Amino acid sequence: MRLCREFYFEAAHYIPHYKGKCEQLHGHTYKLEIVIEGGVKKDGMVIDFAKMKEIVESAVIEKLDHQALNELFENPTAEHILEWISVQLNGKLPLASLRLWEGQGKWVEILI
Repeated sequence: MRLCREFYFEAAHYIPHYKGKCEQLHGHTYKLEIVIEGGVKKDGMVIDFAKMKEIVESAVIEKLDHQALNELFENPTAEHILEWISVQLNGKLPLASLRLWEGQGKWVEILI
């Protein structure tokens, strides 16, 4: 069975050496969709949504929310940010996929 939880964070960045608007400092509302996969346990859940929230907020959201991402990443593209998120959550949740939305209509996804 799969289940998904969404998380949101606000952050600013610029893309170094990019020719266009994104070379200037700007911000986004990011949406992170985390899909986990597993069997239903005796308690009737794959995972407690509250436990999932606790893990994701401490491993990811608290580190990225309201940050200047260029201070954390050399080249803070959505792809690099999602790769980092994947590493942070590896082994902490039974991940099936991760999707990071950079505003509306633009996303990157990792299938695990």
